[in-house]
Amino acid sequence: MTNNDTLRRLRYAFNINDAAVAEIISLTGRPTKDEDVANWLKREDDSGYVELTDSDLCRFLDGFIIKKRGPHPSGNAPEPLEFVSNNEILKKLRIALELKEDGMLAIFKKADFNVTSAELGSFFRKEGHRNYRKVPEQVLRKFIHGLSV
Repeated sequence: MTNNDTLRRLRYAFNINDAAVAEIISLTGRPTKDEDVANWLKREDDSGYVELTDSDLCRFLDGFIIKKRGPHPSGNAPEPLEFVSNNEILKKLRIALELKEDGMLAIFKKADFNVTSAELGSFFRKEGHRNYRKVPEQVLRKFIHGLSV
């Protein structure tokens, strides 16, 4: 799943328009135009398609956290990550939506996808930890689908 697909799915799941996506990204200090968002949301074979970078997807997720939970007490927006893994995407969504384990499991259940507590915990471990596990694309897709159901 590309970053553009992820943004498309999140936009659908949260029922937000292009202007709202641009506003969310702007909360991180990066001015974004509706045209930029429209180009990111186009299909790969459409003219004007622009690939969404990891840092711009990270800015969207950080902006979503700011929109849902308010700015950081220091007032500073976090610096975007150069590489965003599926684990980071899941973690940022969990933070933005203030989800605990039960809430996340309920979202997976809405998507008819079974995830155990141990498996879920392994997704949030630090990379290099012996119980760390990468989030497969199917798991991320099902979680986003569960948000929209």
